[in-house]
Amino acid sequence: QVQFVESGGGLVQPGGSLRLSCAASGFYFSIYEMSWYRQAPGKERELVAHISNGGGRTNYVDSVKGRFTISRDNAKNTLYLQMNSLKPNDTAVYYCNTRPTRTWGQGTQVTVSS
Repeated sequence: QVQFVESGGGLVQPGGSLRLSCAASGFYFSIYEMSWYRQAPGKERELVAHISNGGGRTNYVDSVKGRFTISRDNAKNTLYLQMNSLKPNDTAVYYCNTRPTRTWGQGTQVTVSS
């Protein structure tokens, strides 16, 4: 059973930081590319960051470049997203998944507000 459990979200002031975690199970994590997505109210789900199976290559949507860092620990079947210099427009539910996507988890809420 493929499963993704996202955690680490919360309420943070503009300019603050959060680190999200995604615990994956039910498949061979280390051979799959992984991504973080987010969905704000009234908007479609958006690809935020992507990482190769070994972690050697990453890419990001322009709006988060220089602020977010995606990483993974294949020994722990865990994906991470370090988010710095957070802005109100980063407010969304954040999800992780393989590429191509599988079953979606519940996500973790990130709210950036003063």
